[in-house]
This record gives sequence, structure tokens and C-alpha cells, in this order.
Amino acid sequence: MSNKQSIITVLSEAAAKDPNDLALRLHLASLLLNEGQGQEALVHLAAVLNARPDDLEALSMAVRAADSIGQNERANSYRRILQALNPPLAKAPGSDVRQRPPNDDLVPEYDDSGPKDDDPLAEDELVAMRADAGAVDSVLDASDEIWDFEEPRLRLADVAGMDQVKERLRLSFLGPLQRPELLRHYGKSLRGGLLLYGPPGCGKTFIARATAGELGARFLSVGLSDVLDMWLGNSEKNLHEIFERARRKAPCVLFLDELDALGRKRSLVRHSAISGVVNQLLAEMDSVGNDNEGVFILAATNHPWDVDTALRRPGRLDRMLLVLPPDEAAREAILRFHLRERPAEAVDLRSIARQTDGFSGADLAHLCESAAELAIEHSLRTGTLRSIANEDFKKVVKGLRPSTRAWFDTARNFALFANEGGLYDDLVDYLKRQKLL
Repeated sequence: MSNKQSIITVLSEAAAKDPNDLALRLHLASLLLNEGQGQEALVHLAAVLNARPDDLEALSMAVRAADSIGQNERANSYRRILQALNPPLAKAPGSDVRQRPPNDDLVPEYDDSGPKDDDPLAEDELVAMRADAGAVDSVLDASDEIWDFEEPRLRLADVAGMDQVKERLRLSFLGPLQRPELLRHYGKSLRGGLLLYGPPGCGKTFIARATAGELGARFLSVGLSDVLDMWLGNSEKNLHEIFERARRKAPCVLFLDELDALGRKRSLVRHSAISGVVNQLLAEMDSVGNDNEGVFILAATNHPWDVDTALRRPGRLDRMLLVLPPDEAAREAILRFHLRERPAEAVDLRSIARQTDGFSGADLAHLCESAAELAIEHSLRTGTLRSIANEDFKKVVKGLRPSTRAWFDTARNFALFANEGGLYDDLVDYLKRQKLL
């Protein structure tokens, strides 16, 4: 093993023990990228960007990593965000000298003063840049078909287990919206906002789609890359257009994924691009000139404590619902789903579900993948095919730990010391039941 690979191994083990050490993960990603291991680097970069979506160094490396493994669409998404956060050079007032924004080594240097004699490509690049700037307007003026409006067939009955979550949804959100006569009787407007929060990989997006299906509404999912633009003012314009199209397509569930990135606390934001998006989001949700009747806003986040408090005030996302790791019935259903097209014999799914308390849906999918790998290894050694067996799962379960533990370690501090107005009472109750408090 080379010296570099030894260092990578040591750092990987350290990162596994402390996944919240973002500086370590960023350094490890840099080493992996230099060694041509783009896929592995992306895993760590995604974790860094989940916590710090405006980290320019992580975004720059994510562009390189995604390009290196042929994930062009993902690379372009990172590139758009990077350019929005670190825009082209601008002249200082009263000066002919162009000022470079911070971290200028992370993005290409553009100069729109005209082509340079020593750069024959400059004119072509300028033409392309100006075409891109105009393309935003032409795209936003196109038909609604460019937006990925879904008409989900999912219903809450399709969500296995999670009875408490579904009951809360029906009573506090779905019930009133499905009975407009009750809303009229009590003088309540037909609009709503709900924030789903909890550890990653536990089905928040799936539940949001099922909620849209229950309402018989169209579903539009919006992320940071759909909104941010490198040109001044276009991010806010994009967000406004998204809301306008949702209003025209009402009834519609507008799902804001990773709200801690779109609606990050302005006190934590280092770039005006993100701050402007937060202000625009606040304006779209309940300003005087906007009629959101029939637009039901659902949002999801792994870090509710990073969401701007103005977004959670009454009239906006004033209800929060904790989405916990799947219960035993849900875990059994998820395991069965991931084994449905795999050869499996005499696998005691109920027993496995009992042994995987605290596992997220993503953890359970990984469990099935790992069990299948053991069966493949056996088939390669012996030359005979065999089905995935109960023993494969027993071996894998022993070496796996739920990925949700790191989230609960962080969430515990906020539940104890930042529970203003009972905001995290559901989380406190769960932590007590699990003897984590």
C-alpha cells in the first residue's frame, strides 16, 4: 500500500468515527480526488455541502469529482450553485479596476470588457455567456411543461407503518384541507404549510408525495439548484416564477427539499445570493400581492435548527412534523420491497426488522445490498449460484450501525437547549423513549 493510500485509509477511519468533522471530510475528499477516486470523494463532499451548502471549496471539488465519474448533470448543478455564490468580476464604483470576489481561484475569471488580442477564444466565450444570460428569460417564458409537475398515485396507505406520522398528517394538515366546508365555517383560508424534519434517509420526500396523492394535487419538487443562478437577481426571479407556475397549476403541492439550504438562517449566510433567496421565499409565502390559495407548501430538512425563524412563524411553515426512522412494521415492508426482485430463500424478515431498530430506509437498502454481495462472493468462489440466505443478513447486521445515530447526537443538544415554545417536544419524547436523554 502506498503512503498516500495509507493516509487515506487512516483518514477514512477517522471520518467514520466522527462524521461531523467537516474539515476532515473536506481534506479526505481532496486526497481521494487527487487519487482518481471521484465517487468516494463525492460521498464526503455531499456530507459537507449538506451542512454548509455555500462552501465554495466543497462545491468546486464536487464539480471536479462529478465530472471525473461522468455525472455531468450533477456536475452542472454544482457548477450553477458555485457560479451563483461566486459571480463574475465587477468594477468597483468610480474605478476601472476589476475587483475579484473571495476565493477567486475557485471559479473561472470572466471579463466582459471585450475580447483580448492574446485570447482568440474570448469573443466566442462572451457570446456564449450573453446567450446563457438571455436563456434564463426565454426558458422561464416557455410553457409549464418544462417544469416537472407530477401527479402522484401514492397514498398514505402505501406508506408502511409510521402510523403516528400519518395520523398527525391527517389531523393537522390533510383533514382540514380535504374538508373545505369546515375551513369556510371557521373562517380559515385554503392554504397550508408543513415542515417535515428528521434524520436523513427516513422517507420525508416519499411522505410528501403520498400527501400530494391524498390531496389529489400536482406535485412539484424544488431544490437549491432549481433556484440559484449566477446572475444578479435571477435567483429571486426563478423562485418567483416557480411559485407563479404552482399557483397556475393549483391545486398543487410545492415541495421545498433541503429547506435548510434554500431558507438558511440569514445570520449564518455569508453570501448575498442566499440571503436574497430567503427574503424572496418569505415574500412569496404570504405577501399581500400573492394569492397562494390552493398551493400547499411542504418542506423537508435534516437540520430544522438552521432554518430561518421567519419561515416558521404563523402563516408560513407554522407546523412541524418529526419523521423518525421506520418502525418495525415499516422496516419489514422496506426489506421486502428491496428483496422483491432478488433471489432470496427462507429469509426471516420479521426477525431482521426486530434487529434493526433505528435504521433508516437508506440503511435497510444498504443492508439488502450487502447481503446480496455476500451471496455473489459465495457464487464466485464456488462456481454455483445460490439465493440470498438468512445467514447473509445475520453476518451483515453484526457489522452495521444505524446512520441516524450521528443525527440524534446533534439533535439532542437542540432538543435540550433550544426547545423554545415546545418546538421539539416530539423529538424530546422520542429521545426519552429510546433512553437517549
